[in-house]
Amino acid sequence: MGLFRKKPKPDPALKKPWWREYGEALIVAAILALIIRAFVVQAFKIPSGSMEDTLLVGDHLLVNKFIYGIQLPFSEQRYFTIRHPQRGDVIVFEFPRDEGKPWLERRDFIKRVVGTPGDTVEVRDKKVYVNGKLWKIPQEVHKENGIVGPQYGPRDNMKPVKVPEGHFFVMGDNRDRSYDSRFWGFVPEEKIKGLAFIKYWSWDSNRHLPRWDRIGRPIE
Repeated sequence: MGLFRKKPKPDPALKKPWWREYGEALIVAAILALIIRAFVVQAFKIPSGSMEDTLLVGDHLLVNKFIYGIQLPFSEQRYFTIRHPQRGDVIVFEFPRDEGKPWLERRDFIKRVVGTPGDTVEVRDKKVYVNGKLWKIPQEVHKENGIVGPQYGPRDNMKPVKVPEGHFFVMGDNRDRSYDSRFWGFVPEEKIKGLAFIKYWSWDSNRHLPRWDRIGRPIE
């Protein structure tokens, strides 16, 4: 008879109320989302045209945050580094501290790596030279025909500079309209947040329509 004994019914008093179950699920989901955002992948939106035509205003992209190593909060140390930034990588970074431009502090920039530690970078008549060799990529664009002399700024002509250890020289693909290392110097590696790798959404604010042809495209 013992084999057919009825199972005891759960005590209703021990069952969690529905609102508590949902609350716990939301808390766990929020914690997981924060972990993913902090250490794995983070979304960014392009606010300016400095990376045209690689990235347009209104592009939304995902950034791989673990490829250059996991950086703990309030620490400059990185762990489990897969690789360091390479020439040609499109990176998101926190603007390096500039005493003369406090309004730019803690803002995120996106540029392409041109020089890595030990490289010498020079700009002559809009042409970029790395270690004495012309470095030209299909993504770069020039939207102004004239050449600015060195006496008016480093945009089109910049003397050779050597990239120090632990730093990177970056430029926007839209060379004539990018505020980058030519003007303010190098990016410390600890300021780099990650590698931009895909456009997951794109919105044309002038036409008020999605740019369907850009969605899901890798960033090269």
